[in-house]
Amino acid sequence: MTSWFRRYLLPGFVFQSIIIAGGYGTGRELVEFFLRFGPLGGLLGMLLPSMLLVSLTSMASFEFVRVFGTYDYRTFFQRLLGRGWFIYEIGFLCAVLLILAVIGSAAGTFLLETFGLPYWVGVVGLLVTIGFLVFRGTGTIERFFSGWSFLLYGVYIVFFAWAISRFGGSIGAALGSGEVREGWALSGFRYGVLQLSLVPAMLFATRHIRRRREALWAGALTGPIAMIPAILFFVAMSGQYPGILDRPVPANHLLELLGSRGFQIAFQVVLFGTLIESGTGLIHAFNERIDGVFAARKAHMPAAVRPAVAVILLLLASALSRFGIIDLIATGFGALSWAFLFIFVLPLLTLGMYRLRKRASAARGGSAGGGDG
Repeated sequence: MTSWFRRYLLPGFVFQSIIIAGGYGTGRELVEFFLRFGPLGGLLGMLLPSMLLVSLTSMASFEFVRVFGTYDYRTFFQRLLGRGWFIYEIGFLCAVLLILAVIGSAAGTFLLETFGLPYWVGVVGLLVTIGFLVFRGTGTIERFFSGWSFLLYGVYIVFFAWAISRFGGSIGAALGSGEVREGWALSGFRYGVLQLSLVPAMLFATRHIRRRREALWAGALTGPIAMIPAILFFVAMSGQYPGILDRPVPANHLLELLGSRGFQIAFQVVLFGTLIESGTGLIHAFNERIDGVFAARKAHMPAAVRPAVAVILLLLASALSRFGIIDLIATGFGALSWAFLFIFVLPLLTLGMYRLRKRASAARGGSAGGGDG
């Protein structure tokens, strides 16, 4: 990968790879946070509070990481929250298990509905692939994330174009109806906060950033990179409103309506890869935190620990997946969004900005003192 890609685009693509399975991979998340507020209301929620909040908070996060060198979430929150850093770890572990439960449920459902394979085949296949990537480490994960993200964009663009050609009239009518239900802005804000809760999980991808301008541009681009596929998906879904609101996995419903078995299989394969991306990113972040503990003790983390952590987390999440994808997203995601507002977003945009200004003032004072000497 070229240097400019690593500095400006890689953070956004890694973030998009981590959030997609729990953010909009199945389409159920877009129904819960956006489409139930009407086609136009949901679109406004995605474009305004969600995308803007992701960009602004990512800009602040990447600059904070660049200045203080906090490339894993443990050191990041130690610098941001001091002794209260462990509060994020509790929330992050809950988020990891919940999202992995959604991913596991979706993986089993996809293979069952598409290929007629037993539910457990999808779960086991997901576990094995994630364990392999986690074992390979950061370099392999970055390459897989960036490459699969381009493939994902291509498939989503084809999906969007096909949906427009088949259901353009109903999509236009749905968006043209102007239906905006009360609560769209707050729901979009909550969705943005929920996605931002995983920013500390992808800080390893910001190691290539060296200047403030690079941090700010990379953060600003993270919002559009992460949300454009979701917007394309949402527009395609809006043509089936309101019937699609009750579908557990709206993606499958749309693919069946398109009527192409070949494209359905291709889309599901790519989507299965996004489940792997998200699970790998979350578990890799957890492993990086463990590695940080070993490094602080001047020791090396045994290689076997990485896949072992992946197996343990996925097995725990599989127990949660029994609650079903609709309940997991509606109840679990809703509660987590409020928790991370107070654990991460507000502290970063207040205390974090204060610490950055204090560091900048100290640096200017040191330069002035050096000049006087």
